[in-house]
Amino acid sequence: MTVPGDALRSLRGDSRLADGWIHAEEIPPREPRYGTPDPPFPGQIQEFLDSRKIRLYSHQCEAAQAFREKKNVVMTTPTASGKTLAFALPVFEALLTQPGSTFLFLYPTKALTRDQHKTLRALEEGFCTGAVSAVYDGDTATSARARIRQEARIVLSNPYELHNILSWHHQWSQFFSGLSAVVIDEAHRYRGVFGSHVALLLRRLRRVCRFHGSHPLFVLSTATLANAGQFAEKLCGVPFEQITRDGSPAGHRTIAFYNPCREWPADRSMHRDSALILALCTQAGLQTLCFSGSRRTAELVASWAREFAAEPPRHVPAEKIASYRAGYLPEERRAIEEGLKSGALRGVVSTNALELGIDVGTLDAVVLSGFPGTMMAAWQQAGRAGRGARDALAILVASPNPLDQYFMRHPSAFFGAPLEHAIIDIENPYILSGQVLCAAAELPLDCEADRDLFPPALPEIVSSLAGQHLLGRTRRGWIYAGSRRAADLVSLEGGSRETFTVMCNGHVLETLDRAQAYREAHKGAILLHQGEQYRVDDLDLDARTVRVTPVTVGYYTRPQKSAAVRVLEVKACRDLSGARLFFGDVEVTEQYTAYRMIERETVIGVEPLDLPPSRFATRCLWFELAPGTCDAVTRAGGDLAGGLHGMEHALIAVMPFFVLCDRWDIGGLSVPCGGESGYPAVYIYDGYEGGIGLAEKGYEICEDIVATAGSLVADCPCTDGCPSCILSPKCGSDNQPLDKKAARLLLSLVLTAG
Repeated sequence: MTVPGDALRSLRGDSRLADGWIHAEEIPPREPRYGTPDPPFPGQIQEFLDSRKIRLYSHQCEAAQAFREKKNVVMTTPTASGKTLAFALPVFEALLTQPGSTFLFLYPTKALTRDQHKTLRALEEGFCTGAVSAVYDGDTATSARARIRQEARIVLSNPYELHNILSWHHQWSQFFSGLSAVVIDEAHRYRGVFGSHVALLLRRLRRVCRFHGSHPLFVLSTATLANAGQFAEKLCGVPFEQITRDGSPAGHRTIAFYNPCREWPADRSMHRDSALILALCTQAGLQTLCFSGSRRTAELVASWAREFAAEPPRHVPAEKIASYRAGYLPEERRAIEEGLKSGALRGVVSTNALELGIDVGTLDAVVLSGFPGTMMAAWQQAGRAGRGARDALAILVASPNPLDQYFMRHPSAFFGAPLEHAIIDIENPYILSGQVLCAAAELPLDCEADRDLFPPALPEIVSSLAGQHLLGRTRRGWIYAGSRRAADLVSLEGGSRETFTVMCNGHVLETLDRAQAYREAHKGAILLHQGEQYRVDDLDLDARTVRVTPVTVGYYTRPQKSAAVRVLEVKACRDLSGARLFFGDVEVTEQYTAYRMIERETVIGVEPLDLPPSRFATRCLWFELAPGTCDAVTRAGGDLAGGLHGMEHALIAVMPFFVLCDRWDIGGLSVPCGGESGYPAVYIYDGYEGGIGLAEKGYEICEDIVATAGSLVADCPCTDGCPSCILSPKCGSDNQPLDKKAARLLLSLVLTAG
């Protein structure tokens, strides 16, 4: 097999790729650091470890010790560092030494749940504990459920199933009364609206456990975050001890940057070049995984890779390269996972479904077809190659998106990037209201007794729900009084109680809140679900349903809108050099007036829309520019409105660099006249009703965001603006007006004006 470094030299020598290589970073290997548990694990556990010659890394011993000391633990060590063993060993120790103890393992996906169950079953056999674990989720057979509730000491599940389990917690009284710990793997996935729901769900779990007489510990594993400890505490509502020092070994790692989009319009296809790189890696003998952004592109890249790999002189059979995505049957996905583990497959193109810790064996190389949106995801994906002390190669193939191109121009920013913040907001009133209804359906709610579990707004929320006749007062407390099951009213992925259901041929595809429905599911829209296209046939505002039909078309749709922001309350403000910065509550009004059909960046049609205005309350940060800043733009001959608009787009483009979110989670508006003082203003707001904490974090680290946005615009080689700097794919005014030079000047003056 070719060494990864040799393969990169071969790739650079291929004439089809010669002009695109930007940078290669060499990350030296890391020696392991071992530890010894004190006291040792019980005999049968230690005997198993000794028989397999397993030496524990320092962080695994540290986690075990913290568990023994009844501390909540969050581990932030990288992919393949042995986190599963770190929390499994103390759990099995407790199973052997604490009769009646039970444990709940939560995973974000069913595939990861079942993969981890195989690992736990192997440990059960090795430790001779018998079958004590079971998976309990939507796929669990009805006939097995009662037995699992009564007999299993380790239950593996997911937040969606736990949401339903708590409604029937009396059936789980034996399990909940003995619950010693809750293990939450890949905890960084619980952020934004979903994470805010999960945080309140975990408080409901603690409340139910308290009723049954238990007070479980929480053990979390997560990708590396800027605020891992704070995030864990906000997620679970308890204090945490962090374990950050990784004792596992690492081989030599090479991370290379390749840019097919050096000019606009781009003359090369990012995905086709990714396919070529994947094929050449497999021809060089490297088992390679390529990450792609959607199901459709995963299929396309795999198809192209098969064509390239079949070329002489080093032919790789087509059956050695596969795609992996949601929508495949479980047995198909398992066959691909086994093919990777066994080496039968030499190349796989996947959506982010394989980003999580599913065991796919030891890979040699990873190709990222486009920056995945966050630094955390990028390192997670790159870390799938080179487990243990094996050398590895990772290649980032840049898209035209601003962050991709920013890294191509500033590779050091990628490797020296600040850790991102994971944001959740348990005080969002729309999220909190639904979770309070569920809590009241599980057990009578007492605002005084339960105030340690819920935010301070609990009495206000209870009063509001009582006024809607959804809660009723009894001698034992507030109980749920609605006609439908409370858990059925709450979607863990929705922020607003106004939920629209997307239906296709009588089947539910997904749910949207009102703002999303107006933006993405108006009549005639091409709606993407799991990478597949659907045309919206009807948007029923009264019934809150969206009816769609599967289609395959060569265009996409983009709505045109007007927007207005009304400030409700200023919560904080401070002065910058060339502007005044605010944070507070706002009301956003959006009016969708038409939609465009776009094919290959060309508008092929415009259709009017007749939709009422959409209004929602959210959180926002905004800049009111100082008169001197505006005067400087005018003196330079710039268009102030175009500069403000470009500044808005650049700020939104770089927000995901600092906060774990997607640019589609953020809204923006720029006005030449209209701030609190009548000055020109730029608003950046959470795109979810009630807000989810993105704007608040943006306010805290505003200087870093503005500086990066300024660098993004200043360093882009285009003249008038392009998708790599200030053109936005989500702009409701068709990117008009825009003035790149004015935007660049404004971003510099905000921080440096006198």
